Amino acid sequence: MFNWIVRSSLQNRLMVLALAALLMAYGALTAWRTPVDVFPDLNKPVVTVMTEAGGMAPQEVEQLVTFPIEIALNGMPGMTRLRSTSGVGLSIVYAEFDWGTDIYRNRQLVAERLALVRDRMPQGVSPVMGPVSSIMGEIMLVALPLKAAGEAVPEGLPMQAREYADFVLRPRLLSIPGVSQVIPIGGEVRQLRVEPDTARMAQFGVTLTQLEQALRGFAANAGGGFIDLNSREYLIRHVGRTQRVEDLAGVAVAWKNGRPIQLQQVAAVRYAPALRRGDAGYNGAPAVVISVQKQPSADTVKLTAALEAALTELRQGLPAGLSEPRVLFRQADFIQASIGNVTEALRDGAIMVAIVLFAFLLSARTTLISLLAIPLSLAVAALVFHLMGLSINVMTLGGLAIAIGELVDDAVVDVENILRRLKQNRTTAAPISVFEVVRQASVEVRSGIVYATLIVVLVFVPLFALPGIEGRLFTPLGIAYIVSILASMLVSMTVTPVLSYYLLPHMKRLDHGDTPLVGWLKRQDTRLLHWSFGHARTLVIAAVVGVGAAAASVPFLARSFLPPFNEGSLVISMLLNPGTSLAEATRVGAVAETLIREVPEVTQVGRRTGRAELDEHAEGVHSAEIDVDLKRSDRGREEVLADIRRRLSVLPAQVSIGQPISHRLDHLLSGVRAQIAIKIYGDDLDTLRGLAERLRAGLGQAHGLVDLTVEKQVLIPQITVRLDYARAAQAGLAPGEAIAALQALTDGAHVAQIVDGARRYELVLRLPDAQRSPQDLARTLIDTPAGRLPVSSIATVEEGDGPNQIGRENGRRRIIVYANTDGTDMAHVIADIRGVIAQMPLPAGTFVSLEGQFQAQEAATRLIAALSLVSLLMMFLVLYTRYRSAVLAGIIMANIPLALIGSVIAMWIAGVNLSVASMVGFITLAGIATRNGILKISHYINLCKFEGERFGQAMIVRGSLERLTPVLMTALVAAFALTPLLLAADAPGKEILHPVAVVIFGGLVSSTLLDTLLTPVLFWLLGEKPLQRVLAGETQGEGQESY
Repeated sequence: MFNWIVRSSLQNRLMVLALAALLMAYGALTAWRTPVDVFPDLNKPVVTVMTEAGGMAPQEVEQLVTFPIEIALNGMPGMTRLRSTSGVGLSIVYAEFDWGTDIYRNRQLVAERLALVRDRMPQGVSPVMGPVSSIMGEIMLVALPLKAAGEAVPEGLPMQAREYADFVLRPRLLSIPGVSQVIPIGGEVRQLRVEPDTARMAQFGVTLTQLEQALRGFAANAGGGFIDLNSREYLIRHVGRTQRVEDLAGVAVAWKNGRPIQLQQVAAVRYAPALRRGDAGYNGAPAVVISVQKQPSADTVKLTAALEAALTELRQGLPAGLSEPRVLFRQADFIQASIGNVTEALRDGAIMVAIVLFAFLLSARTTLISLLAIPLSLAVAALVFHLMGLSINVMTLGGLAIAIGELVDDAVVDVENILRRLKQNRTTAAPISVFEVVRQASVEVRSGIVYATLIVVLVFVPLFALPGIEGRLFTPLGIAYIVSILASMLVSMTVTPVLSYYLLPHMKRLDHGDTPLVGWLKRQDTRLLHWSFGHARTLVIAAVVGVGAAAASVPFLARSFLPPFNEGSLVISMLLNPGTSLAEATRVGAVAETLIREVPEVTQVGRRTGRAELDEHAEGVHSAEIDVDLKRSDRGREEVLADIRRRLSVLPAQVSIGQPISHRLDHLLSGVRAQIAIKIYGDDLDTLRGLAERLRAGLGQAHGLVDLTVEKQVLIPQITVRLDYARAAQAGLAPGEAIAALQALTDGAHVAQIVDGARRYELVLRLPDAQRSPQDLARTLIDTPAGRLPVSSIATVEEGDGPNQIGRENGRRRIIVYANTDGTDMAHVIADIRGVIAQMPLPAGTFVSLEGQFQAQEAATRLIAALSLVSLLMMFLVLYTRYRSAVLAGIIMANIPLALIGSVIAMWIAGVNLSVASMVGFITLAGIATRNGILKISHYINLCKFEGERFGQAMIVRGSLERLTPVLMTALVAAFALTPLLLAADAPGKEILHPVAVVIFGGLVSSTLLDTLLTPVLFWLLGEKPLQRVLAGETQGEGQESY
């Protein structure tokens, strides 16, 4: 088949070149249109169910809301984990599904289950599903500063800024295709509030029920149908809409003694800020911060450009007194930096390839023919990305960057052999046609190239079996690598022979011998080979010892899941003691912003305290998330983080520092935004809290742990109004009526909605803030059949405490101790943690689960090790099928352990951890390392088969020298193409590819150097009988094809 492909290509030369040009143009156009993102699709299907439950305490939220929802959702097909948090007036349930399940089908399943549970929810409480968003969802943070630091905030500005964010910015940004959610936090939400005076209501004889009935439906419009008059149709409208406070104050709530009692006589009426559960700041001053989240399939870079264009459009219509929106965080910056760095690595790699090729060939024509394989292979890869729905990201580009040196390998081997055969044809007495020389020379090396490429593809099999997040990360790298390598093989069978036919026969250097560099290398190689035959056994023993030493040192390498990213921005989680008020948390947060801004590398700081109204995270008002934008400096990342930790250590808060995307990956793995999560399960909250504190104290001395924190599930102050059934019965008051009246007065009754164009405000009936203290509540009058009585006559008002939030997972209550590592070996840290857990006594019914990045790393390590053995077996079978000899297959595969020596040495020198990324490097290296052996062994067989050579040192030396140029060129090209990834290890985008490059570079150096000596020596020691069997098989009619 390959013979036919080469022959057909040479017969249709112009057609091949035209198709190649068309392919390059279409590939470039497709690449331009392909979405750009930072990583492949890492979205594990998660459906979030949020339920706002008024002012309920966490205990009531858990029992009345979360528990029924959990029972309804349990048992859904494909669901892997069910997590929930019950906070103050809020329940959030996360249903996690298996990778690969359809998120829209999952949402349908959840919606069906929620429909069954709605009837069991408390009155006015309705669970809703959050929108479909991406794990990399938060692509932009926009701040609306209310003032400069140190200035006073003008009155009414927080309300005005929030209205602008809610009713102008949010609808405009949501209208952009690709945006899934826009969440504002900070400022003040306008509310029209009616604050009843219960003493005056008693004086005028007005009941709370009368008040509610009078307000219900206020400012509403209604339809009146239509009427025909004088042959025309008129529409009837009943208009009661108004936004004036005076109209509301003048509403009649009762009729006494022939006169109306107006609302303003029994209550205060005013526009006031709604109760807040969150606030925001920018550079130490109050602000409204808007978080923009994208849909899973959206192109982040294009969407960011559209968002910025929309913000520019809105700038002209900015209300007076408001500052211009400032972009606080752009995920596109990290994407562009990462993609830019990897693209530069691709470009620089291609330049290195050109330099190496020219140094060996000293011919622009041969260099050009070989280099043309790169753009053609990249064009094919771009088309495959488009067909498979892959984005251009760090991993797909990384696959191409790693492969770039190997893309020219097939073409180099082809061109070098064609050039050698053309030179020989010139010197023969009866030269054959150029067409036939090119065809025969191309077919001669074809078999070796195809088998070498097949083996490269086979070694990537373990990569496609990786589960979870690591599989999602590295599978696109494998696809990019394999597709480009297969494309380069196709190019070497079609375009390379055609261009060789046109460009090589008329070369001036065709009559010259080897280039000076190649001549010198061959002379050195000849001396080395003759020396090595005399020291064959010593060399083999030395190689075995080297491999054994390298393998023995692997367990001592530090381990991690993935290399740390360098995103250029930080997310600092700051937790105060639960029970801290929002005002105090905001004050401490503003101080933290000021302290962080003093760090030289910090350019801007934004803070979000508590929870926004639409947020899918149940954060209490005691927690703050601070987003920090950094600029590059001479200080290392860990040094900057240590400086920030030191400055924040003076605050009464627990601080945890991470990065936006890394935080989300951690959250995806364990449900916690930290690298390590220790979950303690049980039923009693006090017991769980005690165990968590003991565990934290035990882990305090563990080496390598930072940001050690216990999840803040603690007791917070509560005011309990406890109904006395006997006294309520004496007053003739039903318990339900009593609780409803108390809820309306304290939590507030939402009686109507005020419409003002696109704006919407709630009309709320609630006691004034100043009258909600325990003493005031006890004195508050409520209506009973026995007359108006103070609350203290039917209930007791007491101060106590209760949990701030209750976390549950898979149907059990749980508390989490979480931590990050300081960059030291993850395996040692986990071993220390397991030791502490093993020594801790646990009460009956409780158990501990350890989760986080290390779990994924351990699972990936075991799987890669198991599948690598399968892959090696498949490689052996392919080689055995080709050579019909276990010995020859073994000699070729000996290059793999030889490559291990250089890889391990390179990892120790570069300080690279053993991670999933470095394992991918080992996988890639196994395929590349076998290529050299295949090329040499195949050539030894061909010399004996076609050119009359006999087995011996002379034949081995000749074969090795004739294959020296392609072997050295392919190895050096592959190695030097990786130098851009070896340098600037912490540059965005390169950090995850750097370990892969270090492993491949080190392995290529050692395997190429040792292969130069050991493959000829091993063939001389062990290859005579297998060679005779192969030649005997051929003479018996098994075919005359080249090896």
